Amino acid sequence: MCILFVYVGDGSVPGRYRLVLASNRDEFYARPAKSAAPWEENARVIGGRDMEPGREGGTWLAIGNHPEGRIKLGALLNVTGETKPNVTNGRGPIVANFLTGELTGRTYSEQLLAQDNFGAFNFVSIELNTTNGDGEDRPEGSSQTAGGTILHTSNAPHSIATCKTGEALGFGNSTLEKPLQKVCQGRDQFAEIVTRRNVPFADKDAFVDELMGLLKNDVRHFPDAELTRRAGQHAEFLSSINVRMPNGSYGSRTRTVILIDQSNHMEFIEETLVGTDPLTGEWLTTRIEREFS
Repeated sequence: MCILFVYVGDGSVPGRYRLVLASNRDEFYARPAKSAAPWEENARVIGGRDMEPGREGGTWLAIGNHPEGRIKLGALLNVTGETKPNVTNGRGPIVANFLTGELTGRTYSEQLLAQDNFGAFNFVSIELNTTNGDGEDRPEGSSQTAGGTILHTSNAPHSIATCKTGEALGFGNSTLEKPLQKVCQGRDQFAEIVTRRNVPFADKDAFVDELMGLLKNDVRHFPDAELTRRAGQHAEFLSSINVRMPNGSYGSRTRTVILIDQSNHMEFIEETLVGTDPLTGEWLTTRIEREFS
């Protein structure tokens, strides 16, 4: 399971950052992966990479400005408890292909669903203009607003939903219509942090620390009927934002915070578990900055 919180400003409230993101990747600790870095095949894209044999190169979260003039972000979440027929492709390339391709989020999502042979997924795509003015540089065919475009695309069931800018959003491993309790509670906490911290001349480090603190939250939001329906006997252990399964082999192993300010300066902060024990293992911190244009 994974969880994602995001805020994209709509221009109505002054703030230091036009995009704020906080995300946990939940996975088996032993599954090989690379920490966030510019990609060898396209240095405009930044993100971690799955290195599971046979699935190398996939990603759960990445950001970049390919093509030039447009900032694109993609995040992938599985839909727990759903079985789909005719699954022949891994889900890892979904984000990678979006970030390295030329298509807008809507066109890409439409083609993705038309050619669906993936396991159940939620795909969140974000597109921002690199100009904050009247939008003359927006890609042709885009429905992008002055703030940006956020789409939630799922194949369980097939849907493409436009999400609101200017407010805190939360995404998890269920449908938009039936969010998990930890997504709802976490979204409210995320909203409070963003409202209080996303102000001009904000203390960036304090902002990041609070967002990372949210991602480390062990409080279980249980009982949760929807999570129980999807995850059965494991539901209670999956009901916290920060997941640690009792068998010690699975949990939240990557924490990511991304900030993009009004000048399109991005900071990508990631904490990744090194080893297979989140309590005694080392957490590696990666910081990447980039000026998007």
